[in-house]
Amino acid sequence: MAIQQIALVTCESLGKYTANADSEDERLYQFLQAKGLSVSFQVWDDENVDWDVFSAIIIKSPWDYFDKIAAFYAWLDKLEALGKKVLNPVKTLRWNADKIYFKDLVRQGVQVVPTCWLNKGSRFEAGPVFEQLQTDKIIVKPRVSGGAKNTFAITREAAAAHTGKINALLQEENFLAQPFLEEIKSKGEWSFIFFGGEYSHAVLKTAKPGDFRVQHYLGGAVHTPAPPAALLATAQHLANSFAAECLYARVDGVEQQGELVLMELELLEPFLFLSMAEGATARYYEALQQLLK
Repeated sequence: MAIQQIALVTCESLGKYTANADSEDERLYQFLQAKGLSVSFQVWDDENVDWDVFSAIIIKSPWDYFDKIAAFYAWLDKLEALGKKVLNPVKTLRWNADKIYFKDLVRQGVQVVPTCWLNKGSRFEAGPVFEQLQTDKIIVKPRVSGGAKNTFAITREAAAAHTGKINALLQEENFLAQPFLEEIKSKGEWSFIFFGGEYSHAVLKTAKPGDFRVQHYLGGAVHTPAPPAALLATAQHLANSFAAECLYARVDGVEQQGELVLMELELLEPFLFLSMAEGATARYYEALQQLLK
């Protein structure tokens, strides 16, 4: 029987995203190799790659996809046309790439961060946005985004200083606005990681003093306390509801009055904090084995 060839999809350069973190991709690659799997790194937009030779294509770290979103969607179409096993599934990746998926979650009763949608070609008017979100500080970011790119934290008083920049960006793509959640500064942001729908581990991310961004490559810190049972139960419900066919899922949210408020459901290319929990990589492998059958 022919050996299954497995692609670990990445991007041309991980750049700043590897700062202050171990090489998760390399850790995973070495583990899967040691288990006898034939894996290789492949850059998603490398035109020289013959994707048809792979029996499975794992979407791991194509962290520049949001800079080339049209090309990324075209690549997903190509994989689908080839009939490839993609993990996570192509339909899930398309849905999850644009944060308009929040609307689907709200329709199904998920408690998400309130969101004001700023459509491409429109004008940003700060006053109505602050009133709609009932807050004095907002976060404005692209609907298709990652790594805190073009993300603004804006107060009512300083809104005028940002309006011109946001309006210029709105001519290029869709944006959204959300209330700044003080819990991010006071309590941190939870990430719950699931493999094959089964809970693996959780981390609590906190921003560095004076910042609101919790990403580790932007100076944020990562902790591993035991998560409150109620928050974990909500995260598990989300994984059951929206990631049933997925190799991996990451549920990001904050605690408000003892409940988990969703900030993002990461089903495309999340960092998985594999080094932060004993046995996490093994659990990833077991989930992969089940999906390769």
